[in-house]
Amino acid sequence: MRIGIDYTAAVRQGAGIGRYTRHLIRTLASLDTENRYTLFVAGGWGEGDGLGSWPANFRVRSIRLSDRWMNILWQRLHLPLPVQLITGPFDLFHSPDFVLPPTHGVPAILTVHDLSFLRVPQFFVQGFREYLEGAVSRAVKRARYILADSESTRRDLIELLAVEPARVSVLYPGVEARFQPVGDTDALQRVRARYQLPEHFVLGLGTLQPRKNFDGLIRAYQRVLAARGSELGISDLALVIVGGSGWLYEETLALAELLGLGERVHFLGFVSDEDLPSLYSLAAVFAFPSWYEGFGLPVLEAMACGTPVVAADNSSLPEVVGEAGLMVSAGDVDALANALFCLLTDQSLRRQLIAAGLAQARCFTWENAATRLMMTYGVRA
Repeated sequence: MRIGIDYTAAVRQGAGIGRYTRHLIRTLASLDTENRYTLFVAGGWGEGDGLGSWPANFRVRSIRLSDRWMNILWQRLHLPLPVQLITGPFDLFHSPDFVLPPTHGVPAILTVHDLSFLRVPQFFVQGFREYLEGAVSRAVKRARYILADSESTRRDLIELLAVEPARVSVLYPGVEARFQPVGDTDALQRVRARYQLPEHFVLGLGTLQPRKNFDGLIRAYQRVLAARGSELGISDLALVIVGGSGWLYEETLALAELLGLGERVHFLGFVSDEDLPSLYSLAAVFAFPSWYEGFGLPVLEAMACGTPVVAADNSSLPEVVGEAGLMVSAGDVDALANALFCLLTDQSLRRQLIAAGLAQARCFTWENAATRLMMTYGVRA
């Protein structure tokens, strides 16, 4: 079978869908040596794919026109230029990034990671939300089959976009094997020095945007210090937030100053993928109080690194956390503060959740994900 895959996100995006696409297709390439794959990349081929050389049954077809311009031509102007003009012929096309290019009558598989723009539209810039509403809805209607990152997203697709249940199934992402507790003291100290990390800190991670609820995390951290700081036995407890700038994040940056936490809250911006296992391992607690997630991979990565987790109890997060972390309402700042305090001070609870988290993370592998993808393609796994 000849299969085309839109690999643009893997090359153009460092985190999020880019990481998802890189790891899923990298693992697919290690499993399937029989079928022929063509990877389409808008904006030209780059060094950011993290894959190295490809097997003989994989080839790359790129176009120098940027992904932004390709989206304008295909999604805003609706030009019926089939992607086969770039890739050559194929029997099946897969887009792992919400939208589909014209495929000239060839069946297509679409991955939808979440429907946050419909579930929590208040957290989006209006123009971006309207673009997603149109482009994703059209892609969903055109796709022969749809993959969702979680059962929560599958339910959203059925409810909000009227997708027939038989046309959508769940393909859970995986956790890379490199996410494990880091015992190399020198490696930990290098990462601590590189980002000027304090000795004790709570970690939050995600693109800076309102949906991630970093405002709630900052307020909860402030309440821990104000109400129970003397009980912590940690005079230098800090809050470290990692993630690139998204949208509508200015108030989040200002909130730390407003609450008098300017020196205690550290915004690191985007950090190198290779440093993430050490970053998780150095953290005392990982907090993920998002208002909505299609999956929430950082929760599993933190668990795999032996870091106790508190997360919001909405959308897909109960599927990810299971019984291996504390869960609170995203809007309950006091509950989040209490959970942080418990994870920082209750050593028995910490040991219990660390062990449970390591076991939970082992349930999600990229090998399972790629095998499920091959089954969806209809090729031998």
